[in-house]
Amino acid sequence: MTGDAVIHAVNLTRHYRIKTRPLAAPAIVKALNEASFDLYPGQTLAVVGESGCGKSTLARVLTMIEPPTSGQLTINGQRVELKEGEPPPKDLRREVQIIFQNPYGSLNPRKTVTAMLEEPLKLNRPELSAEQRRQAALDMIERVGLRPEHADRYPHMFSGGQRQRIAIARALMLNPKILVLDEPVSALDLSIQAQILNLLADLQDEFGLAYVFISHDLSVVRRIADDVIVMYFGQPVETGPASEVFTQPRHPYTQALFSATPVADPTRRKERVRLKGEPPSPLSPPPGCPFAPRCFKATEECIQGDPPLESVNPQVKVACIHVEKAAV
Repeated sequence: MTGDAVIHAVNLTRHYRIKTRPLAAPAIVKALNEASFDLYPGQTLAVVGESGCGKSTLARVLTMIEPPTSGQLTINGQRVELKEGEPPPKDLRREVQIIFQNPYGSLNPRKTVTAMLEEPLKLNRPELSAEQRRQAALDMIERVGLRPEHADRYPHMFSGGQRQRIAIARALMLNPKILVLDEPVSALDLSIQAQILNLLADLQDEFGLAYVFISHDLSVVRRIADDVIVMYFGQPVETGPASEVFTQPRHPYTQALFSATPVADPTRRKERVRLKGEPPSPLSPPPGCPFAPRCFKATEECIQGDPPLESVNPQVKVACIHVEKAAV
């Protein structure tokens, strides 16, 4: 980690008011609860967990698509102050770009590749001439591994891997410092996944990019992540360096999550931690620790209160009363 943090997040929280029935008061859905972390240039932070755990909500908050309900977000040294429905400042919007799971859904089917890549420059770099914009688009097309003849084709003419390369190229047109990658390879074949991951690694080295990599594929996360946040029911339950979290998972949910990951070695025996039940409804959260109803270590004490995220050593934090905490 070198230089200052490009993202400094403190207790980021995002709640939604949901109408459940006529004349009733709106229910509060706590989609994201008190996520805190620092992200540095050239670093990859992975956010993992089951569907509905708050990963994509965190992505929307970090990319300023939605403001946090509470908490503090600082991007590249500038405090983000957003109100509901208010667009973020242009200078901050250029710093963070997002790449989605389905590239075809995020690309305009009526525009050619160059037209899509030139569009961010038209909106944000009015001093550039039409020729300069086209040349910048052609340079980026080549940089992401596409050929010059692809420049004037439409999205439907490409494979899934090629479309994701186009989405990456478009995200890089404004020279951002941060890319939020929301399941960027989960819709691709394994061989294409490897190509896209190698491309992302090369781009990170070349431009010093910081990645927030959101995924449910732990084998991919283990390969690329520097740090990991494990989320359950909208809140972090374990955080720390990927090397330590993967080799010694401490939270019962992390242990169960990692035990479900396939291992390529047929001689290695792996004990599967099986969870009971389903994740609770966000409209009726359980008392105490939200993981307690499914936890194989749960006791009566677990339903007395929601355990805070506390340090177990200088680098790892865990939210579980059954994990020994570091001495204060």
